[in-house]
Amino acid sequence: MDQIFTEKTFDKKNFIAEPLTKGEYENCIFNNCDFSNSDLAEIKFFDCEFFDCNMSLAKFSKTSLRDAKFKDCKMLGLHFENCNEFGLSFSFENCNLNHSSFYHTKIKKTLFKKSQLQEVDFTDCDLTNAIFDGCDFKNAKFENTIIEKADFRTSFNYSIDPETNCIKKAKFSLTGIAGLLDKYDIEINMIN
Repeated sequence: MDQIFTEKTFDKKNFIAEPLTKGEYENCIFNNCDFSNSDLAEIKFFDCEFFDCNMSLAKFSKTSLRDAKFKDCKMLGLHFENCNEFGLSFSFENCNLNHSSFYHTKIKKTLFKKSQLQEVDFTDCDLTNAIFDGCDFKNAKFENTIIEKADFRTSFNYSIDPETNCIKKAKFSLTGIAGLLDKYDIEINMIN
């Protein structure tokens, strides 16, 4: 039987030295905790908030993330495709998700705000209605990705091929249009 933790706050915990107890965490807050390289397999996080946490290279094997909020977190090299897909939902604000993977996940309406998404893999991902507000997509991979109605207007450095991704009704800024034409190796200049 899994332990259940409700409305608990965890401050400055080092989960490398003392691993997080397996179980279910509901409405919990994690402040400035170190989860790096931790095994979070089969742990359930429901309506939890993570502030200033280091989660880099944590192992997500059937980990449940439902309505999880991450703010100011370092989250390098995470494999979200290994999470429990049932109810998978989260938001990110001012997070570093470089080298992470959302391969084949269904994460519609996800909010990514002012986050680093360099070299992130979005292959076969469903990002319908996602909002990317001020995000850096340098070398991020979009292949067979559904970004219909997604908002990229304030984001930058993306390279998305409209022929291999579903982009119907997605929103882009005029300055970001070049990111949709990269594969053609053409020069685009603004003339006044």
